[in-house]
Amino acid sequence: MLPSLLPTEIIENRIFVLRGKKVMIDRDLARLYGLETKFLKRAVRRNITRFPQDFMFELTTVEFADWRCQFGTSNADRQGLRYKPLVFTEQGIAMLSSILNSEKAIAMNIQIMRAFVYLRDVALEHSDLRLRLDFLEEQYDKQFKIVFDALRQTIDDDSKKSEIGFKPKQQPSPRA
Repeated sequence: MLPSLLPTEIIENRIFVLRGKKVMIDRDLARLYGLETKFLKRAVRRNITRFPQDFMFELTTVEFADWRCQFGTSNADRQGLRYKPLVFTEQGIAMLSSILNSEKAIAMNIQIMRAFVYLRDVALEHSDLRLRLDFLEEQYDKQFKIVFDALRQTIDDDSKKSEIGFKPKQQPSPRA
């Protein structure tokens, strides 16, 4: 069994949701695999038939501009952002393992796949928790409807009562 190369949190922080899919950007993947981005892109372009649109796509001009603004990359040339990044879905990242044959790339790919699975499990757990809360809220509303109705009645009754207490008569204003 290969040892863990990076803490899972580092990989998870590089997974973004774009167009409703969890994706990773080419430059992040290249760093994780120990490659330069241009070598990763070159390998992908040489095997482009392995990467249909639901495995990998290029950011649109608007997405690219939003992405650059989000990460504060003002000098695109120094940051290596002259070209729109390729983004890879989970299936695209799995396909990368078939074209990148280094030991590190294989080990890193295993870690990335585990990070995607972990995030999917967390999302399922949260949706299950949300369903439970919805159920409890329904039960709560039914059980305490009588209490809420009584409280509303009390509030309504209190607003109709006249004020109690001493009210001084208004003094006529002094004439000057």
